[in-house]
Amino acid sequence: MVSPGCPLFSSFQGLFVQAVTCPAVCCFCSGSGEDSLDRLLPPAGAPRRKSATSLSKTEPPLLRTGTRTIYTAGRPPWYDEHGAQSKEAFVIGLCGGSASGKTTVANKIIEALDVPWVVLLSMDSFYKVLSPEEQALAAKNDYNFDHPGAFDFELLVSTLRKLKQGKSVKIPVYDFTTHRRHKDWKNVYGASVIIFEGIMSFADKELLQLLDMKIFVDADSDIRLVRRLRRDITERGRDIEGVIKQYNKFVKPAFEQYIEPTMRLADIVVPRGGGNMVAIDLIVQHVHSQLEERELSVRALLASAQQTQPLPQTLSVLESTPQVRGLHTIIRNKETSRDEFIFYSKRLMRLLIEHALTFLPSQVMIPVTVMQTRNFITGVSILRAGETMEPALRAVCKDVRIGKILIQTNLDSGEPELHYLRLPKDISEDHVILMDSTVSTGAAAMMAVRVLLDHEVQEDKIMLVSLLMAELGVHSVAYAFPKVKIITTAVDKGLDDFLHVIPGIGNFAEDQTLDCSESKRVAGGDIV
Repeated sequence: MVSPGCPLFSSFQGLFVQAVTCPAVCCFCSGSGEDSLDRLLPPAGAPRRKSATSLSKTEPPLLRTGTRTIYTAGRPPWYDEHGAQSKEAFVIGLCGGSASGKTTVANKIIEALDVPWVVLLSMDSFYKVLSPEEQALAAKNDYNFDHPGAFDFELLVSTLRKLKQGKSVKIPVYDFTTHRRHKDWKNVYGASVIIFEGIMSFADKELLQLLDMKIFVDADSDIRLVRRLRRDITERGRDIEGVIKQYNKFVKPAFEQYIEPTMRLADIVVPRGGGNMVAIDLIVQHVHSQLEERELSVRALLASAQQTQPLPQTLSVLESTPQVRGLHTIIRNKETSRDEFIFYSKRLMRLLIEHALTFLPSQVMIPVTVMQTRNFITGVSILRAGETMEPALRAVCKDVRIGKILIQTNLDSGEPELHYLRLPKDISEDHVILMDSTVSTGAAAMMAVRVLLDHEVQEDKIMLVSLLMAELGVHSVAYAFPKVKIITTAVDKGLDDFLHVIPGIGNFAEDQTLDCSESKRVAGGDIV
């Protein structure tokens, strides 16, 4: 059944996509992430990948290595050229009785959507912390987990609102065996689509306002009882008598009193749960149409912008001493050997990092001198080229924590896409040195800054450090994030037709690993 006012009635023109297995939760672990990701990146000259919504048969858009998940289909910009979030995540709310098939429907939608950056958020994670008396009742199956009062709606609404706004959130992990929350919560970030499911998904007015689409999953009561018996006995360590007692005393009355009446709030009712592919296909079409309407062209807007203003005051260029001019002359010369290019660029990076550290407050710099950098400085490199600046930072700040962000250009759209993220815990407390070797339009740098802001790093505690920048990139970052300090060794005026800095220093990441004859560095290029 579809409600007459539901926008699904006008969404039949969307394309069907093939189903692939995509993880339900895009969760990024904290840690230093010290090793290089070069072996996971596509080789130079690799064929252009298909778009995530194409009809071609593709492999799942991810690579797994140990505890990591790297998306080969990245997250496109979720902000405008001003750096502000311009589109919120699309939130689908799934409601229904216990064991009605909500999670199955959610996973079917995720598979059929065939897009990355889908987050599955379960209401089960937000049960309240029980008192000792309530713990005793729960152990005897006498605590009502199917009552609205059993859920922490304040935390739930706050978490879902932040996630919809593109912020990084921490999700509690609830143990149904002990009826307690785990000490370590799950980090979740970067949702284009959020699927939120739970028995009380429609029970709170604030919660309802956050849902862009409301789906009620309906199933026969006998089927729900059989499913609940199987789940609670095999997965949650309950005994059959306790499950039946709890069902008759709490689950069934709660469904009739609190859950079933909310069916009238749904945009669409899905009978038979995950087996109803007609309803799921209809839902997927509508979500795709919504995502297409929200697509942005940030890099194109940046590249077409006419920057006539003087360079911003937040920009600091390393003093052009004879040593700095000489280093630039060497690394810009296409005749420079690979070994010499690496040697002299490392020397220039060391000077740049030392210059950047002079802008840190004195109370931050004092612990650095005694090698106690925790909670003060974090370095974050924009892969791949930004990773080459990490040794210079470590040479000055021995114990500095390092994070990594992989941003690549989509060859079809030309837009930057976020593929991988690994940031240290509690980065919001630190001053962050964001490192990239060159900045042209500023699109990748803006995405990286936006990621840091979404993780609650203060804007005035972010320093963008780059060996070389184009004027356009400087203006783009400064206009979007006026409190970010921008530090470089030189600013070049122009970009070529491929949006590369000219005269520039070529493809810096490749120059660090390939024979320098492959580089695009220009002869001469002495900076005066």
